[in-house]
Amino acid sequence: MKHFLNIFIGLFLIVIQTTVMPHIPIFERFYDLLTPLVLYLSIFRPVRETTVIIFIFGFLMDNISGGPFGLYLTVYFWLFLSVRWAITFLHVGDSFLLPFVVAVGVLMENLIFIGADAMFEQNLQISQIMINTVVVQVLWAIFTGPFFLMLFNYSHRRWDRWTKKIFAQKS
Repeated sequence: MKHFLNIFIGLFLIVIQTTVMPHIPIFERFYDLLTPLVLYLSIFRPVRETTVIIFIFGFLMDNISGGPFGLYLTVYFWLFLSVRWAITFLHVGDSFLLPFVVAVGVLMENLIFIGADAMFEQNLQISQIMINTVVVQVLWAIFTGPFFLMLFNYSHRRWDRWTKKIFAQKS
């Protein structure tokens, strides 16, 4: 039942990212909107619930992106593993760390993309435009990432209350 909410949120973010944001100039260099969702699920949701969603959206984004197949799946999987590993040492759910969690996730995603480009291109040149794009995306993540995480948390709490209420009425 919880998968439905995650799938709905993820599909909504994909639609916004692919149809609306390209037409708004200020969002030209915005980061991947599924990154905060993957990070949220990795921090606050159970592993069983998270892995299924990561594979679904990694597969979906690989099909939409036109890039090498498995790239988004790999990125989301490594983000998930990194956050799960960091949870053992840090209290990542701390409100002070949340902006930096999303920013580090966006930075890590970009580094994986650059690494994949380096594997497939013979003479990869890291340009100033590429560096500027990464910096802009990380800055966007610092300022907007916590709002996405709070929105996802609010949505999940409301969904949990609503489903408990429905199942209580059926019992």
